[in-house]
Amino acid sequence: MAPTVVERRAVGADDVLRVGDRVGVGCMVNSCGRCANCRNGDEQYCLDGMVPTYGGTDRDGTVTQGGYSTHVVVDADFVLSVPEGIDLAAAAPLLCAGITTYSPLRRWGAGPGKKVAVVGLGGLGHMAVKIAHAMGAEVTVLSQSLKKQEDGLRLGADHYHATGDPDTFEQLAGRFDLIVNTVSARIDVDAYLGLLAVDGTLVNVGAPAEPLSLNVFSLIGARRSYAGSMIGGIAETQEMLDFCAEHRLGADIELISADQINEAYQRVLASDVRYRFVIDTATLG
Repeated sequence: MAPTVVERRAVGADDVLRVGDRVGVGCMVNSCGRCANCRNGDEQYCLDGMVPTYGGTDRDGTVTQGGYSTHVVVDADFVLSVPEGIDLAAAAPLLCAGITTYSPLRRWGAGPGKKVAVVGLGGLGHMAVKIAHAMGAEVTVLSQSLKKQEDGLRLGADHYHATGDPDTFEQLAGRFDLIVNTVSARIDVDAYLGLLAVDGTLVNVGAPAEPLSLNVFSLIGARRSYAGSMIGGIAETQEMLDFCAEHRLGADIELISADQINEAYQRVLASDVRYRFVIDTATLG
């Protein structure tokens, strides 16, 4: 993900973008543009396969090289405008973590009068908390321990519970309208489904490597739903950026130089980052 400034000769005569505009490139850089999903604004679910920003095969057969560069050429239809109200460095993770959490929160109606739980307080989870709070929902963080409780409450959570405490699942049974699971590790799906009210939805945005299983009675017993969600389309991503600018939201980041990448990677493996690293591309070379 690469927020940047449009440079001279980088736009065509008919493009809306102009030299000097603040723009960003998210997780995808192309799609067929013709299928039903693309026409519906869901380019991320392109029936021909959307082209990811990194390690994908573009329509011309070239391999996409990602956002860790000083310059990139992108189809204007996949370039986002970064509003002035958001710092460029803090905007970078919004183009992944921001839209990944905004999309399900918006689709499943997070807002005033709704009780939303966020599973995990990492790169995705911290944005889910900020966005759900800004939407007006009552927000609860569900984390393995209370280690990040102070952070969670600072970010906008109303409540914070440790899932390592078995009493938590009994105490919160039937509580939530929506649960957004941001962790990429195995969870007890049935236990989390039990936290949903009637017609509640558990949405996975984290992507564990191993399959998850559930007992269907966890769903039919209260007309619950279990869903998944990826990033959003281009229009929804722009909507997310505008929403974040309006509410003065950005990711909590550590800005690093290129020579700190290896150290930062080890810290990611050790879960020692709050909550996203952003590389200053001016230091690349």
